[in-house]
Amino acid sequence: MVFEPILRSPPFPGTPAATAAVSQPKALTSVRATLSAPEIERAHLIIGQIVAERIGGSFWKNGKADPWHGPGDNGPFVSTGDDECGLIAWMAGREVDWSGAGRFADIARDGRPGSIERAVTTWLIDAADYRDPYSGRPVPVEAAIEQLGFWRQAIDRNRGLTVGAGIARWKRREVEAMLWPGEPLHFARSAEDAVRTARATQGAIAVWPSKAPRGLDAEAAAHGVTIHPVEDGFLRSAGLGSDCHPPHSIILDRTGLHLDPNRPSDLENLIATPIENPVLIARAERLMRDVVDAGISKYASGGRPFDRPVQGRRLVLVTGQVEDDLSVQLGGAGVDGNLDLIRRARAAEPDAYLIFKPHPDVDAGHRRGRIADAHAMGYVDQIVRDVPMASLLDSVDAVHVLTSLAGFEALMRGCEVVTHGQPFYAGWGLTRDLAPPIERRRGRNVTKAQLVAATLILYPHYLDPVTKLPCPPEILVERLAAQPVPQETLLTRFRRLQGRLRRGLVGA
Repeated sequence: MVFEPILRSPPFPGTPAATAAVSQPKALTSVRATLSAPEIERAHLIIGQIVAERIGGSFWKNGKADPWHGPGDNGPFVSTGDDECGLIAWMAGREVDWSGAGRFADIARDGRPGSIERAVTTWLIDAADYRDPYSGRPVPVEAAIEQLGFWRQAIDRNRGLTVGAGIARWKRREVEAMLWPGEPLHFARSAEDAVRTARATQGAIAVWPSKAPRGLDAEAAAHGVTIHPVEDGFLRSAGLGSDCHPPHSIILDRTGLHLDPNRPSDLENLIATPIENPVLIARAERLMRDVVDAGISKYASGGRPFDRPVQGRRLVLVTGQVEDDLSVQLGGAGVDGNLDLIRRARAAEPDAYLIFKPHPDVDAGHRRGRIADAHAMGYVDQIVRDVPMASLLDSVDAVHVLTSLAGFEALMRGCEVVTHGQPFYAGWGLTRDLAPPIERRRGRNVTKAQLVAATLILYPHYLDPVTKLPCPPEILVERLAAQPVPQETLLTRFRRLQGRLRRGLVGA
């Protein structure tokens, strides 16, 4: 007898079923008539895991199609003898009214002791083999349950999303996989298309703010449609987004924008809520060590080390930014671009050896913020371009930032951070903040591990670059460390050529 496994993977968009599979059916020659005491105990633990995670069957489906929609109710659950929904209701503690014979009903009615434990052992252990979808290695059923539970949480976070807007074609596959709510997203061509579809599906719109269709905010407000902003995550990819390397982490915020210090966001609320779970804190500390040891930053990993250019002087890095970036516009706190930033850094560090690293998107010719080296050298001692950010942060004593993510990366490396703007990690007692304080909402001191737990574990959505499956941050860190050089495509080469042409026009 061979049946589809009870514990099986969702049909994630863009990933072959064989790649995503956590289970494979196995021929069953007999049904368990008795169990040993350890087998009974294991079955109890498996049932508890499954009920806690609410997985099994087609758990990714919405509403009544979710097999966990009914088992939470009271009263008998009516099920045919072969229906996996009946088994799920049985595991959930419901009384099941079996109609007719079948693989589950037959065990329930055979009069032998331990019927639910025997059903679970027979059909979840004996009748299936399990694998880790990221490595392909065999795993026990308990690990498969944990994996499916992770995916359940990821899908549940996306419930209610039905439309994507402002999301370029070259990254739609990755974005949809990370935002998949159990059914396909509609990628809108215009504001009207987005709002019309959202109303028809009674859903919300996920929008990339910098590429939002014209008039979307007004159109959505007029019809009472909810919009949620989407941005690149903090461990994004090997390669620049401006070179059309797709993201492998994103953030969707249902409260606000983490870039905007003027109002709350999901990230700010996560940081402000005390994180005391010792397992989560230990996980954050391990993740922080792995990121630092692998030399990983937002766009890269690895790279050559940076030799300290002087001895006996304080070594300070100033990070350039894209001057029209939303984080600069919203959280720049009056700093007038990159030249003003390095002026302020020099005023604050008159005796330091100042290093300026231009933003890679600006240097690539894709974004605004380029300043002539001669102008920058009026305030700094050295300009570096080809040294990875992680290598610089491992070498300097302090970093001055406007709103750059480099400040967060520096905190993980134990580097002193001075903020001239109001980034998400400012105001929590970990940085020296020169901008006006973000009153009331921030002011509680947090540890680095608490900040990392909120920022890198609880907040983003991640995608495995190899399997294109939603994954935890540890998998992405492992992949980025294994392949620090980004894969080239015709599109990425074309984008770099565009950047060189723009740089040439600017220089002319």
